[in-house]
Amino acid sequence: MLSAALRDGTADRRCVFEVFARRLPTGRRYGVVAGTGRLPSLIADFRFSEEDVAFLTERGVVDRATARWLAGYRFSGDIDGYAEGELFFPGSPILTVSGTFAECVALETLVLSVLNHDSAIAAAAARMVTAARGRSVIEMGSRRTHEEAAVAAARAAYLAGFAFTSNLEAGRRYGIPTTGTAAHAFTLLHDSEQAAFASQVAALGKQTTLLVDTYDIAQGIRNAIAVAGSDLRAVRIDSGDLSVLASESRALLDSLGATDTQIIVSGDLDEYAIAALAAEPVDAYGAGTAVVVGSGAPTAGLVYKLVEVDGRPVVKRSEHKATVGGRKTAVRRHKPTGTATEEVVVSLGAPAPEPHDRLLQRAFLRDGVPVPDLPTLHDSREHLRQCLISIPWEGLKLSAGDPAVPVTMLGGSA
Repeated sequence: MLSAALRDGTADRRCVFEVFARRLPTGRRYGVVAGTGRLPSLIADFRFSEEDVAFLTERGVVDRATARWLAGYRFSGDIDGYAEGELFFPGSPILTVSGTFAECVALETLVLSVLNHDSAIAAAAARMVTAARGRSVIEMGSRRTHEEAAVAAARAAYLAGFAFTSNLEAGRRYGIPTTGTAAHAFTLLHDSEQAAFASQVAALGKQTTLLVDTYDIAQGIRNAIAVAGSDLRAVRIDSGDLSVLASESRALLDSLGATDTQIIVSGDLDEYAIAALAAEPVDAYGAGTAVVVGSGAPTAGLVYKLVEVDGRPVVKRSEHKATVGGRKTAVRRHKPTGTATEEVVVSLGAPAPEPHDRLLQRAFLRDGVPVPDLPTLHDSREHLRQCLISIPWEGLKLSAGDPAVPVTMLGGSA
Protein backbone atom coordinates (compact mmCIF):
# COMPACT_ATOMS: atom_id res chain seq x y z
CA MET A 1 0.00 0.00 0.00
CA LEU A 2 2.70 2.49 0.98
CA SER A 3 4.91 1.48 -1.94
CA ALA A 4 2.02 1.91 -4.36
CA ALA A 5 1.10 5.33 -2.95
CA LEU A 6 4.71 6.49 -3.20
CA ARG A 7 4.88 5.22 -6.78
CA ASP A 8 1.64 6.85 -7.99
CA GLY A 9 2.15 10.16 -6.18
CA THR A 10 -0.80 9.93 -3.75
CA ALA A 11 1.46 9.43 -0.71
CA ASP A 12 1.82 13.19 -0.26
CA ARG A 13 -1.87 14.02 -0.31
CA ARG A 14 -2.98 15.82 2.86
CA CYS A 15 -5.16 13.48 4.87
CA VAL A 16 -7.05 13.23 8.13
CA PHE A 17 -7.41 9.92 9.95
CA GLU A 18 -9.63 9.43 12.99
CA VAL A 19 -9.72 6.86 15.77
CA PHE A 20 -13.15 5.90 17.07
CA ALA A 21 -15.23 2.96 18.29
CA ARG A 22 -18.23 1.81 16.33
CA ARG A 23 -19.71 0.31 19.49
CA LEU A 24 -18.80 -0.34 23.11
CA PRO A 25 -17.92 -3.83 24.31
CA THR A 26 -20.96 -5.89 25.27
CA GLY A 27 -22.37 -4.81 28.61
CA ARG A 28 -20.38 -1.57 28.85
CA ARG A 29 -21.92 1.88 29.21
CA TYR A 30 -18.79 3.96 28.64
CA GLY A 31 -15.22 3.70 27.41
CA VAL A 32 -12.14 5.32 28.93
CA VAL A 33 -9.49 7.00 26.79
CA ALA A 34 -6.10 5.74 27.92
CA GLY A 35 -2.78 5.72 26.13
CA THR A 36 -2.89 9.27 24.78
CA GLY A 37 -0.50 10.10 27.59
CA ARG A 38 2.00 7.59 26.17
CA LEU A 39 1.50 8.20 22.46
CA PRO A 40 3.05 11.66 21.93
CA SER A 41 6.58 10.60 22.85
CA LEU A 42 6.19 7.22 21.12
CA ILE A 43 5.14 8.93 17.88
CA ALA A 44 7.81 11.62 18.10
CA ASP A 45 10.46 8.90 18.49
CA PHE A 46 9.00 6.51 15.89
CA ARG A 47 11.75 5.69 13.37
CA PHE A 48 12.93 2.89 11.10
CA SER A 49 16.52 1.94 11.89
CA GLU A 50 19.05 0.71 9.36
CA GLU A 51 18.44 -2.81 10.63
CA ASP A 52 14.67 -2.39 10.22
CA VAL A 53 14.99 -1.18 6.64
CA ALA A 54 17.52 -3.88 5.78
CA PHE A 55 15.15 -6.56 7.09
CA LEU A 56 12.30 -5.23 4.95
CA THR A 57 14.36 -4.95 1.78
CA GLU A 58 16.16 -8.27 2.14
CA ARG A 59 12.84 -10.09 2.40
CA GLY A 60 11.25 -8.18 -0.42
CA VAL A 61 8.61 -6.53 1.74
CA VAL A 62 9.34 -3.08 0.27
CA ASP A 63 11.09 -1.81 -2.84
CA ARG A 64 14.14 0.46 -2.80
CA ALA A 65 12.16 3.68 -3.13
CA THR A 66 10.00 2.76 -0.14
CA ALA A 67 13.08 1.71 1.81
CA ARG A 68 14.62 5.14 1.25
CA TRP A 69 11.40 6.79 2.41
CA LEU A 70 11.27 4.65 5.54
CA ALA A 71 14.90 5.39 6.35
CA GLY A 72 14.08 9.08 6.56
CA TYR A 73 10.69 8.73 8.25
CA ARG A 74 9.66 11.21 10.89
CA PHE A 75 6.06 12.13 11.57
CA SER A 76 5.70 15.86 10.85
CA GLY A 77 1.94 16.26 11.11
CA ASP A 78 -0.53 17.23 13.85
CA ILE A 79 -2.40 15.09 16.34
CA ASP A 80 -5.42 16.15 18.38
CA GLY A 81 -7.74 14.10 20.51
CA TYR A 82 -9.55 13.42 23.73
CA ALA A 83 -7.51 13.97 26.86
CA GLU A 84 -6.34 10.86 28.64
CA GLY A 85 -8.95 9.95 31.23
CA GLU A 86 -11.81 11.27 29.10
CA LEU A 87 -14.85 9.06 28.59
CA PHE A 88 -15.84 8.02 25.08
CA PHE A 89 -18.89 6.53 23.41
CA PRO A 90 -19.72 5.05 19.99
CA GLY A 91 -18.62 7.54 17.33
CA SER A 92 -16.50 9.73 19.61
CA PRO A 93 -13.53 11.07 17.56
CA ILE A 94 -10.94 10.00 20.12
CA LEU A 95 -7.88 10.85 18.04
CA THR A 96 -7.36 12.92 14.90
CA VAL A 97 -4.14 12.43 12.92
CA SER A 98 -3.39 14.98 10.19
CA GLY A 99 -0.52 14.95 7.67
CA THR A 100 0.42 13.26 4.44
CA PHE A 101 -1.19 9.92 3.68
CA ALA A 102 2.12 8.11 3.93
CA GLU A 103 3.23 9.49 7.28
CA CYS A 104 -0.22 9.03 8.83
CA VAL A 105 -0.87 5.52 7.58
CA ALA A 106 2.51 4.40 8.91
CA LEU A 107 1.26 5.16 12.44
CA GLU A 108 -1.90 3.04 12.33
CA THR A 109 -0.61 -0.05 14.10
CA LEU A 110 1.30 1.91 16.74
CA VAL A 111 -1.67 4.13 17.54
CA LEU A 112 -4.24 1.34 17.67
CA SER A 113 -2.08 -1.08 19.65
CA VAL A 114 -1.52 1.52 22.38
CA LEU A 115 -5.06 2.91 22.52
CA ASN A 116 -6.89 -0.39 22.20
CA HIS A 117 -4.87 -2.01 24.97
CA ASP A 118 -4.69 0.87 27.43
CA SER A 119 -8.32 1.92 26.95
CA ALA A 120 -9.54 -1.65 27.51
CA ILE A 121 -7.60 -1.93 30.76
CA ALA A 122 -8.65 1.51 32.00
CA ALA A 123 -12.34 0.83 31.35
CA ALA A 124 -12.23 -2.46 33.23
CA ALA A 125 -10.26 -0.89 36.08
CA ALA A 126 -12.67 2.04 36.34
CA ARG A 127 -15.57 -0.38 36.78
CA MET A 128 -13.64 -2.16 39.54
CA VAL A 129 -12.91 1.12 41.29
CA THR A 130 -16.59 2.04 41.16
CA ALA A 131 -17.52 -1.39 42.54
CA ALA A 132 -15.00 -0.99 45.39
CA ARG A 133 -16.92 2.03 46.74
CA GLY A 134 -13.93 3.93 48.02
CA ARG A 135 -11.86 0.96 49.17
CA SER A 136 -8.39 0.61 47.69
CA VAL A 137 -7.76 -1.67 44.73
CA ILE A 138 -4.27 -3.03 44.03
CA GLU A 139 -3.14 -4.01 40.52
CA MET A 140 -1.52 -7.47 40.71
CA GLY A 141 -1.74 -8.80 37.15
CA SER A 142 1.83 -8.73 35.85
CA ARG A 143 2.11 -12.53 35.73
CA ARG A 144 -0.97 -12.82 33.56
CA THR A 145 0.14 -10.81 30.54
CA HIS A 146 3.13 -9.87 28.35
CA GLU A 147 6.01 -8.25 30.22
CA GLU A 148 5.63 -4.85 28.51
CA ALA A 149 1.83 -5.05 28.54
CA ALA A 150 2.11 -5.55 32.30
CA VAL A 151 3.73 -2.14 32.71
CA ALA A 152 1.20 -0.42 30.46
CA ALA A 153 -1.66 -2.21 32.26
CA ALA A 154 -0.40 -1.03 35.64
CA ARG A 155 -0.32 2.53 34.31
CA ALA A 156 -3.84 2.29 32.87
CA ALA A 157 -5.20 0.80 36.10
CA TYR A 158 -3.65 3.61 38.14
CA LEU A 159 -5.15 6.14 35.72
CA ALA A 160 -8.54 4.55 36.44
CA GLY A 161 -8.17 4.93 40.20
CA PHE A 162 -6.28 1.86 41.43
CA ALA A 163 -4.26 2.83 44.51
CA PHE A 164 -1.16 0.67 43.98
CA THR A 165 0.57 -1.73 41.63
CA SER A 166 2.78 -4.72 42.36
CA ASN A 167 4.77 -3.96 39.19
CA LEU A 168 7.99 -2.25 40.25
CA GLU A 169 8.90 -1.21 36.70
CA ALA A 170 5.62 0.69 36.47
CA GLY A 171 6.53 2.34 39.75
CA ARG A 172 9.95 3.31 38.43
CA ARG A 173 8.76 4.45 35.02
CA TYR A 174 5.57 6.28 35.97
CA GLY A 175 5.83 7.05 39.68
CA ILE A 176 2.92 4.77 40.60
CA PRO A 177 2.80 3.74 44.29
CA THR A 178 3.88 0.11 44.69
CA THR A 179 2.96 -2.55 47.21
CA GLY A 180 2.88 -6.32 47.54
CA THR A 181 2.93 -9.30 49.88
CA ALA A 182 4.91 -12.48 50.19
CA ALA A 183 4.00 -15.50 48.08
CA HIS A 184 2.82 -18.89 49.28
CA ALA A 185 6.25 -20.18 48.26
CA PHE A 186 7.83 -18.10 51.04
CA THR A 187 5.64 -19.78 53.64
CA LEU A 188 6.29 -23.22 52.19
CA LEU A 189 10.03 -22.55 52.21
CA HIS A 190 10.06 -22.39 56.02
CA ASP A 191 9.61 -25.24 58.47
CA SER A 192 6.48 -23.63 59.86
CA GLU A 193 4.08 -20.81 59.11
CA GLN A 194 5.17 -19.05 62.29
CA ALA A 195 8.79 -19.14 61.15
CA ALA A 196 7.87 -17.60 57.80
CA PHE A 197 5.84 -14.85 59.44
CA ALA A 198 8.61 -14.13 61.96
CA SER A 199 11.15 -13.83 59.15
CA GLN A 200 8.96 -11.42 57.19
CA VAL A 201 8.21 -9.25 60.20
CA ALA A 202 11.88 -9.20 61.20
CA ALA A 203 12.82 -7.95 57.74
CA LEU A 204 9.93 -5.58 57.04
CA GLY A 205 8.41 -4.66 60.38
CA LYS A 206 4.81 -4.80 61.48
CA GLN A 207 3.65 -2.53 58.65
CA THR A 208 3.73 -5.53 56.35
CA THR A 209 0.96 -7.80 55.08
CA LEU A 210 1.02 -11.48 55.98
CA LEU A 211 -0.50 -14.05 53.62
CA VAL A 212 -2.58 -16.30 55.88
CA ASP A 213 -4.23 -18.88 53.60
CA THR A 214 -1.36 -21.25 52.77
CA TYR A 215 -2.73 -23.85 55.20
CA ASP A 216 -5.65 -23.05 57.47
CA ILE A 217 -6.84 -19.44 57.42
CA ALA A 218 -8.05 -19.24 61.00
CA GLN A 219 -4.82 -20.72 62.31
CA GLY A 220 -2.88 -18.52 59.92
CA ILE A 221 -4.47 -15.44 61.45
CA ARG A 222 -3.72 -16.66 64.94
CA ASN A 223 -0.11 -17.29 63.95
CA ALA A 224 0.16 -13.87 62.33
CA ILE A 225 -1.03 -12.02 65.42
CA ALA A 226 1.01 -14.23 67.73
CA VAL A 227 4.15 -13.35 65.79
CA ALA A 228 3.50 -9.72 64.85
CA GLY A 229 1.19 -8.56 67.62
CA SER A 230 -2.16 -6.85 67.45
CA ASP A 231 -0.71 -3.89 65.57
CA LEU A 232 0.04 -5.89 62.40
CA ARG A 233 -0.92 -3.75 59.40
CA ALA A 234 -2.79 -6.34 57.32
CA VAL A 235 -3.47 -9.94 56.39
CA ARG A 236 -4.24 -11.17 52.88
CA ILE A 237 -6.64 -13.95 51.89
CA ASP A 238 -6.17 -15.29 48.36
CA SER A 239 -8.57 -18.24 48.14
CA GLY A 240 -11.89 -19.67 49.25
CA ASP A 241 -15.32 -18.12 49.70
CA LEU A 242 -14.10 -14.57 50.30
CA SER A 243 -17.48 -13.30 51.49
CA VAL A 244 -17.64 -15.83 54.32
CA LEU A 245 -13.91 -15.73 55.06
CA ALA A 246 -13.76 -11.94 55.29
CA SER A 247 -16.51 -11.86 57.91
CA GLU A 248 -15.05 -14.72 59.91
CA SER A 249 -11.55 -13.27 59.71
CA ARG A 250 -12.72 -9.88 60.92
CA ALA A 251 -14.39 -11.45 63.92
CA LEU A 252 -11.29 -13.50 64.71
CA LEU A 253 -8.93 -10.53 64.37
CA ASP A 254 -11.14 -8.44 66.64
CA SER A 255 -11.24 -11.22 69.21
CA LEU A 256 -7.45 -11.28 69.21
CA GLY A 257 -7.29 -7.53 69.81
CA ALA A 258 -6.18 -6.76 66.24
CA THR A 259 -9.04 -4.39 65.57
CA ASP A 260 -6.96 -2.17 63.29
CA THR A 261 -5.43 -4.99 61.25
CA GLN A 262 -6.80 -4.72 57.73
CA ILE A 263 -8.09 -7.51 55.53
CA ILE A 264 -6.96 -7.61 51.91
CA VAL A 265 -8.61 -10.11 49.57
CA SER A 266 -7.45 -11.32 46.16
CA GLY A 267 -7.93 -14.27 43.85
CA ASP A 268 -9.50 -13.83 40.38
CA LEU A 269 -11.44 -10.74 41.36
CA ASP A 270 -13.33 -8.76 38.73
CA GLU A 271 -15.81 -5.90 39.11
CA TYR A 272 -18.69 -8.29 39.82
CA ALA A 273 -16.79 -10.16 42.54
CA ILE A 274 -15.73 -6.87 44.09
CA ALA A 275 -19.30 -5.59 44.05
CA ALA A 276 -20.47 -8.82 45.70
CA LEU A 277 -18.11 -8.11 48.61
CA ALA A 278 -19.38 -4.59 49.19
CA ALA A 279 -21.12 -5.47 52.46
CA GLU A 280 -18.22 -7.50 53.84
CA PRO A 281 -15.46 -6.19 56.15
CA VAL A 282 -12.85 -5.95 53.38
CA ASP A 283 -10.36 -3.09 53.44
CA ALA A 284 -8.69 -3.54 50.04
CA TYR A 285 -8.87 -5.69 46.95
CA GLY A 286 -6.13 -7.19 44.80
CA ALA A 287 -7.10 -7.55 41.14
CA GLY A 288 -4.91 -9.48 38.73
CA THR A 289 -6.00 -11.46 35.69
CA ALA A 290 -9.32 -9.70 35.14
CA VAL A 291 -7.87 -6.22 34.97
CA VAL A 292 -4.94 -6.96 32.65
CA VAL A 293 -7.22 -8.70 30.13
CA GLY A 294 -9.90 -6.02 30.23
CA SER A 295 -12.32 -8.11 32.31
CA GLY A 296 -13.90 -9.77 29.32
CA ALA A 297 -13.17 -6.97 26.84
CA PRO A 298 -9.45 -7.28 25.97
CA THR A 299 -9.66 -4.57 23.30
CA ALA A 300 -11.55 -1.30 23.19
CA GLY A 301 -12.59 -2.04 19.60
CA LEU A 302 -11.07 1.17 18.24
CA VAL A 303 -10.49 1.65 14.50
CA TYR A 304 -8.29 4.06 12.52
CA LYS A 305 -10.05 5.39 9.43
CA LEU A 306 -9.34 7.90 6.67
CA VAL A 307 -12.04 10.61 6.74
CA GLU A 308 -10.60 13.44 4.66
CA VAL A 309 -8.31 13.82 1.61
CA ASP A 310 -7.10 17.26 0.50
CA GLY A 311 -9.96 18.87 2.43
CA ARG A 312 -12.59 16.60 0.85
CA PRO A 313 -14.62 14.24 3.08
CA VAL A 314 -14.28 10.56 2.21
CA VAL A 315 -16.46 7.75 3.50
CA LYS A 316 -16.47 3.98 3.70
CA ARG A 317 -19.84 2.44 2.85
CA SER A 318 -19.26 -1.20 3.81
CA GLU A 319 -22.27 -2.79 5.50
CA HIS A 320 -22.12 -2.35 9.28
CA LYS A 321 -18.77 -0.55 8.88
CA ALA A 322 -19.79 2.74 7.27
CA THR A 323 -17.93 5.87 8.33
CA VAL A 324 -18.82 9.55 8.54
CA GLY A 325 -16.63 11.73 6.37
CA GLY A 326 -14.75 14.87 7.34
CA ARG A 327 -12.78 16.00 10.35
CA LYS A 328 -14.90 16.05 13.51
CA THR A 329 -15.25 18.45 16.42
CA ALA A 330 -16.86 17.20 19.64
CA VAL A 331 -18.35 18.80 22.74
CA ARG A 332 -20.03 17.29 25.78
CA ARG A 333 -23.11 19.05 27.04
CA HIS A 334 -24.03 19.28 30.72
CA LYS A 335 -26.82 20.37 32.98
CA PRO A 336 -26.09 23.38 35.20
CA THR A 337 -25.47 20.82 37.97
CA GLY A 338 -22.59 19.33 35.96
CA THR A 339 -24.31 16.10 34.86
CA ALA A 340 -23.44 15.18 31.27
CA THR A 341 -26.47 14.95 28.98
CA GLU A 342 -25.16 14.56 25.43
CA GLU A 343 -22.07 14.40 23.27
CA VAL A 344 -22.37 16.36 20.04
CA VAL A 345 -20.03 15.52 17.19
CA VAL A 346 -19.96 17.75 14.09
CA SER A 347 -18.25 16.96 10.80
CA LEU A 348 -16.68 19.84 8.87
CA GLY A 349 -17.50 22.43 11.48
CA ALA A 350 -18.18 22.96 15.14
CA PRO A 351 -21.30 22.62 17.30
CA ALA A 352 -23.21 25.80 18.00
CA PRO A 353 -22.06 26.69 21.53
CA GLU A 354 -24.42 26.23 24.43
CA PRO A 355 -23.96 26.96 28.15
CA HIS A 356 -22.00 24.29 30.02
CA ASP A 357 -20.44 22.82 26.87
CA ARG A 358 -16.97 21.30 27.22
CA LEU A 359 -14.73 20.92 24.19
CA LEU A 360 -13.39 17.38 24.16
CA GLN A 361 -10.36 17.61 21.86
CA ARG A 362 -6.98 19.08 22.63
CA ALA A 363 -3.62 19.28 20.86
CA PHE A 364 -1.04 16.52 21.38
CA LEU A 365 1.52 17.11 18.60
CA ARG A 366 2.21 20.02 16.29
CA ASP A 367 4.51 19.50 13.30
CA GLY A 368 5.44 16.15 14.80
CA VAL A 369 6.53 17.63 18.14
CA PRO A 370 4.63 17.04 21.41
CA VAL A 371 3.04 20.25 22.69
CA PRO A 372 4.54 21.59 25.93
CA ASP A 373 1.49 21.52 28.22
CA LEU A 374 0.56 17.84 28.16
CA PRO A 375 -1.10 16.65 31.40
CA THR A 376 0.68 14.33 33.78
CA LEU A 377 -0.59 10.86 34.69
CA HIS A 378 -1.83 12.29 37.99
CA ASP A 379 -3.68 15.07 36.11
CA SER A 380 -5.32 12.46 33.87
CA ARG A 381 -6.26 10.32 36.85
CA GLU A 382 -8.11 13.27 38.40
CA HIS A 383 -9.71 14.10 35.06
CA LEU A 384 -11.19 10.61 34.82
CA ARG A 385 -12.43 10.81 38.39
CA GLN A 386 -14.29 14.01 37.55
CA CYS A 387 -15.67 12.54 34.31
CA LEU A 388 -17.13 9.56 36.17
CA ILE A 389 -18.78 11.93 38.62
CA SER A 390 -20.35 13.84 35.72
CA ILE A 391 -22.20 10.99 34.02
CA PRO A 392 -25.72 9.99 35.13
CA TRP A 393 -25.63 7.44 37.94
CA GLU A 394 -27.22 4.83 35.67
CA GLY A 395 -24.07 4.96 33.58
CA LEU A 396 -22.04 3.49 36.44
CA LYS A 397 -24.14 0.35 36.71
CA LEU A 398 -22.37 -2.93 36.00
CA SER A 399 -25.41 -4.29 34.20
CA ALA A 400 -25.83 -3.95 30.44
CA GLY A 401 -27.58 -0.85 29.18
CA ASP A 402 -27.41 2.08 26.81
CA PRO A 403 -24.29 4.27 26.69
CA ALA A 404 -24.16 6.59 29.67
CA VAL A 405 -24.16 9.63 27.37
CA PRO A 406 -25.85 9.61 23.93
CA VAL A 407 -23.84 10.81 20.92
CA THR A 408 -25.44 13.02 18.28
CA MET A 409 -23.63 13.16 14.92
CA LEU A 410 -24.22 16.27 12.82
CA GLY A 411 -23.01 17.11 9.30
CA GLY A 412 -20.94 14.97 6.95
CA SER A 413 -22.28 11.97 5.06
CA ALA A 414 -22.40 8.28 5.87
